[in-house]
Amino acid sequence: MLGRNKSTPIDKIETVIGPNTNFKGTLVCDGSVRIDGVCEEGLIKTLGNIVVSPDAKVAADLEAENVSVSGAVTGKVIARGRLEILSTGKVWGDVDVGSFLLDEEGYFRGNLIMKDEPEPPNFGPIPVETGLPPEITPAENHQS
Repeated sequence: MLGRNKSTPIDKIETVIGPNTNFKGTLVCDGSVRIDGVCEEGLIKTLGNIVVSPDAKVAADLEAENVSVSGAVTGKVIARGRLEILSTGKVWGDVDVGSFLLDEEGYFRGNLIMKDEPEPPNFGPIPVETGLPPEITPAENHQS
């Protein structure tokens, strides 16, 4: 392909959407991307990582190896590796990830799908209980 260096390390930030930039559309690249500005509509897709800085506002889908969110993101997020939502980060949207980290002050609202998710264990049927010992019936528990 023209001008594409396939040996670019994924942790090297090649593309920066600056703080005074408003981007609309599709961005596809091999290196990592840092978003400091506003991204509306479309898709940002990379073989590397995406870093959403604290002042960034993203209303687009993101697809990368790892995604780190310190700003605000609305849209679908696909992280083949890890999605981390840091203390100032907020994500509204469905995410499909290898692993997930949500800092204590971070915010997430959406559906989470993790790759290689284990099946839940089968513990058998859950017994229905009243919560009262057998010697006490609900009528005896009433006080007038």
